Amino acid sequence: MTQVTLANVRPWGAAPVDIVMSGADILAVVPTGTANDDGEHLDGGGLLALPGFINAHAHVDKSWWGQPWVSYGGEATTQGRIAHERAMRDGLGIPNAASTTAVLGEFLRHGTTAVRSHVDVDLGVGLRGIEAVREAVDAFDGAIEVEIVAFPQDGVMRRPGVLELLDQAAVAGATSIGGIDPASIDRDPVAQLDGLFDIAQRRGVGLDIHLHDGGELGAFQFELIIDRTRRTGLRDRVTISHGFALGELSVSRQQDLLDGCEEAGIAWATVAPPRTAPLPWRGMRDRGIAVGLGTDGIRDLWSPYGDGDMLRIALGFARLHGLRTDEELAYAVELSSTRAAGFVHRRVHDIVAGARADIVLVDAENVQDALVRSPRRRLVVAGGRVVVRDGELQV
Repeated sequence: MTQVTLANVRPWGAAPVDIVMSGADILAVVPTGTANDDGEHLDGGGLLALPGFINAHAHVDKSWWGQPWVSYGGEATTQGRIAHERAMRDGLGIPNAASTTAVLGEFLRHGTTAVRSHVDVDLGVGLRGIEAVREAVDAFDGAIEVEIVAFPQDGVMRRPGVLELLDQAAVAGATSIGGIDPASIDRDPVAQLDGLFDIAQRRGVGLDIHLHDGGELGAFQFELIIDRTRRTGLRDRVTISHGFALGELSVSRQQDLLDGCEEAGIAWATVAPPRTAPLPWRGMRDRGIAVGLGTDGIRDLWSPYGDGDMLRIALGFARLHGLRTDEELAYAVELSSTRAAGFVHRRVHDIVAGARADIVLVDAENVQDALVRSPRRRLVVAGGRVVVRDGELQV
């Protein structure tokens, strides 16, 4: 097996080391100059080294990236965005492997090496979106790994046949199935959760449920999900995505819900959008509740924004939550890398022996400097091979 040594780099801003890689994994991390002479050597030039970024909430099937600019339109509500997307996507050829490949290329160019992506499964596209995403992932020959959440964007119970499609997706290899606003979209939260938890139990997959509803309506659905997770024994297999309501509640209400999430092992994925209420991140961190960051959609019919840079997402989280100390700023970067390992079913994701060799080099003084400047990725190693040099893809 080929051995490659990435020499003279500073993991997380620490003292310089040599990272010895064998195949797709890190074999050893040793003081600079002490690695053996076997195999290929790459000079890291004393650059700051970070683990490859993990995008814990994406929609890589929806993008029109690579096509002419598409102007934003439709009604700016969840229901309105769904309707607009359904009316426009066929004309743009969404989903398609080419646009998804372009988006994944941007992820990789910015140092993201693992993704959890929601992929639309509905009566219009069936499982075609999943097929397009898999085709796009294959084009990178293992450089970027994508876990698929089969996502019922248009609702579940209000669209008879969608539950069956979600079940088929689980059988076909989706690692999770999704849900969306059981109360406001389906207007039957018990039925939606009954159907989703049944599939998750029978097929051994995870659940990742979008919750946009605010205030007490959102809190009510949190309680339903916590209760269902406890009763079905799906601890550590359920994620709430967005969950905007949590930041809008009283402190005592938040604490009760966080206690429930801790007990049930429920994770949280956020894209930290501006103008939303900050999450009680300290309470989540102190309870060990897994929190992951994601880009959401990029250049799609929901929003024209996004470039695939998880450092910018981490910076958005830091700004939204008022993070300022060195420890807090480093925490934001950890959310986009090491702390998100569980979202893509990795036991460990860091620059340590035994981890997959996913490494990003940037010219920065320290982690905090990298966060606030988001410098060009000088080198990206994915699965033990160089895939980006000076910001340009090599695959």
